[in-house]
Amino acid sequence: MILTNNELKKIYFGAYEFEEVEDGYLQAFQYSKKQIEYFKGASDFWYERCTASTAKTLEFTTTATKVSFEYKIIWKGSLDSFELLVDGLVTDIAYVESLNDEGKLEWELPEGKKSVVIYLPADATALIRNFSANADVTPAVKNEKVLWLGDSITQGYGPLRSSCTYVSVANRLLNYDIINQGIGGYVYDKKSLMKMEGYTPDKIIVALGTNQYGDSNMKPIEEYYETLMEIYGNDIPVICISPIWRGDSVEGIPVLMSFCEDVKKIAGKYKNVKIIDGMKLVPHLTEYFLDNLHPNCLGCEVYGRNLVEFFRKMK
Repeated sequence: MILTNNELKKIYFGAYEFEEVEDGYLQAFQYSKKQIEYFKGASDFWYERCTASTAKTLEFTTTATKVSFEYKIIWKGSLDSFELLVDGLVTDIAYVESLNDEGKLEWELPEGKKSVVIYLPADATALIRNFSANADVTPAVKNEKVLWLGDSITQGYGPLRSSCTYVSVANRLLNYDIINQGIGGYVYDKKSLMKMEGYTPDKIIVALGTNQYGDSNMKPIEEYYETLMEIYGNDIPVICISPIWRGDSVEGIPVLMSFCEDVKKIAGKYKNVKIIDGMKLVPHLTEYFLDNLHPNCLGCEVYGRNLVEFFRKMK
């Protein structure tokens, strides 16, 4: 059974909208066309990353013993991966560095009914088509719709494994229906905040600031939250995660800590915003980081699980 692109969309999560491009490939976007146009004019670095397959997954239950799809990688950021999870366990990893830019991935599955998640690369742009299974597939059932706003750590750079980003770790426990608008190098920038027609999240998570902690001007952060409230109102819960620890500059740590306090004060002015202290999410040890800035697989696992515990305590 080969799914049409319309059928494929039903098991394809993490997208705001889709487009069928050349040769029948399906491309998924987490930003609106207006937002993408903004990034195109603002920064090549941001523009390349705003269409990456960040936090996009194929999720379904099935009795199939074989699944496959054709892929095409049109942009590469880092050496990321396609990954297969069966009933919560990773059973196969296909690293982007070892794949041709265009090809086919085929996986065998165990007998019986099971839950399957296929992660697309977080820091590359992958198009797919002709998803095939030798039995029916039923789309996964998700919980709340959540909009995630952040920088490279939220996009997923660091673990170099798409299933191991902190967002992926947290979402396996929370089962949110997410759109991840994390972009490498990003900052609190109100211009990227635009109403996405037809989309209203149940909650919003903001994890920004590490790329601008040396700035003494807090106005961009104030304007960011003002704009966020103008677009989504004061009734949708917002969670502000202040920047996590970074050890790439010992001299900069006091400045970072002061910046985090300012971020918490600004976001905390709004009744619908809850604050999570990012410094309490990942150990302040180099073993948990790729480069003393981006959490590695271990750091992301701890980050994601600690974040879920904070969410649960906040109810």
